[in-house]
Amino acid sequence: MKLKVENLGCERNERRLFSGMNFQLERGELIQIDGSNGSGKTTLLRMVSGLLPIDEGTIYWNNRPIQKNRADYMYEMSFVGHKNGIKDELTAEENLTMDRTLTGQPSGVSETQALGRLGIAHCRQQLCRHLSAGQRQRVSLARLLISAARLWVLDEPLTALDRDAQGIVRELLVEHMTSGGMALVTSHQNIEWRWHAQRTVRLGESRGPDG
Repeated sequence: MKLKVENLGCERNERRLFSGMNFQLERGELIQIDGSNGSGKTTLLRMVSGLLPIDEGTIYWNNRPIQKNRADYMYEMSFVGHKNGIKDELTAEENLTMDRTLTGQPSGVSETQALGRLGIAHCRQQLCRHLSAGQRQRVSLARLLISAARLWVLDEPLTALDRDAQGIVRELLVEHMTSGGMALVTSHQNIEWRWHAQRTVRLGESRGPDG
């Protein structure tokens, strides 16, 4: 199982964000995407997640372009953006139930168990409009646990989280990769994910990932 990005480039509003981007991600690995504000980190992750068209280059999943392998790819990939996508009019539990019906590969983890792992089981029957920003982010991240996707694509997953919640996210990532998963992450914070197979790709550099 492998994600490969080859010669990826992007231009927006006649401005070149990045070009010649190359890296690959395999089981048990985490790559953090670094770059200054406006360098295209979110754009890159949205391209990898299939939410934006690819301007230049190719993204492969298991050696096939994702455009020609979309169903299998979406089955194995779970994306959490920095805009959490939570429905205000639904409860925390209802948000996860809705997500479970949409995911290609649900796990055996229940909505209550997922929320409990993020420390907010007590919020499961509350409408999300009444939750704090940090609680809403935890609901969004709990969606990862109800999916059995092997590739996690996470755009600023620590947004609005306190130190305890950040620690939970680290633990979840380590468990995911220990079990053979992989993760592609952006964060404006200088985070050490404490994982031996952690690497960094810096936008603006065309060479491969470094440690």
